[in-house]
Amino acid sequence: MRGAFPGGVAGRGRRDVLYFRPKVSGEDCVKLVLFQSASNGEVLPGLMTDRGVVDISAAVKKGHTPQLTMQGIIDGYDGLKPSLEKLAAEGKAVPAGQVQLKPPLPRPGKILCCIANYWEHAQRDARPLNMFMKNPDAVIGPGDTIVLPEYTVPWAFMHEAELALVMKGPAKMVKAADWKKAVFGYTTLIDVSAREQGRRTWPATPLTSWLGKSFDTFAPIGPCIATADEVKDPNDLVVRFWNDGQLRHNYNTDDMEHRVPALVEFATTVMTMNSGDLIACGTNHEGLGALQDGETVEIEIEKIGRMKLGVSDPLKRKWERGVYMGTDSTNPDAVKRHRPKDGAAPAPSTGAI
Repeated sequence: MRGAFPGGVAGRGRRDVLYFRPKVSGEDCVKLVLFQSASNGEVLPGLMTDRGVVDISAAVKKGHTPQLTMQGIIDGYDGLKPSLEKLAAEGKAVPAGQVQLKPPLPRPGKILCCIANYWEHAQRDARPLNMFMKNPDAVIGPGDTIVLPEYTVPWAFMHEAELALVMKGPAKMVKAADWKKAVFGYTTLIDVSAREQGRRTWPATPLTSWLGKSFDTFAPIGPCIATADEVKDPNDLVVRFWNDGQLRHNYNTDDMEHRVPALVEFATTVMTMNSGDLIACGTNHEGLGALQDGETVEIEIEKIGRMKLGVSDPLKRKWERGVYMGTDSTNPDAVKRHRPKDGAAPAPSTGAI
């Protein structure tokens, strides 16, 4: 089966970077990970450092599951911080290539995701803030494989590279001015999404449910949790995503319509956010593209880290490679290409996310 992107495709090479700031060695102190030393070994908590991965299992309380271990670190972090910083600087480190990183939050209680939430060069008023819930059982991590479902109704499956907030709870009715009290740290998230024709999330009719964002393996997170005290401003981070070396997403989180404090207030007004829950901040859709069998994808967010995953499709479907450039694309080149030539108003947005 072969699908074609209406309007064609585009992309950028690995070196064609629109947003880039060089990383300063040693600028990050505490990045929490879960890892295995062997494929069948115990999943242990650790710290990702410039020297490698440091095992911190002797310094923290072990939970019944790796998720609970990480939640315990989040809840007790203020007391643990001095010893963790010491371990980051002086603890025995194993080269990162000799361990297998796991998702830092293997089964978060909740994953809330923003609908849209980026300006994407639009000249308009901000859209109302809204969110949907993504299946926590869809979480995978570094080195894992995104598996496209053996389901032929969706037209395509696309990537969305996003910053995710790692919450510290219980947090309820948190005002925007107090957002820092509810955010423990940050990680990266790929919001893998099934699409109807164009870039509308499947299923879009008769009533939108966005179940197409909750297939198994459709929530990669990692490679670590960067603690909030290591990130000066979450609304000034560079987000990049590569597909087989082709740069697709490349944007700064300062383009959010509703910034991090507003996201925290909105989410905690609706529900209690507990430690280890996630809020994905939305994506800039200008770099959307299809995922397909055999590809390697990488997501990187400044001050957090970089994560690589594979893609597998049992049905071996094929779509044109590159950035989606259809009539509902927000990519600037696509917008120019599809601009009405007779002065007519542009087609309304599909509301895609």
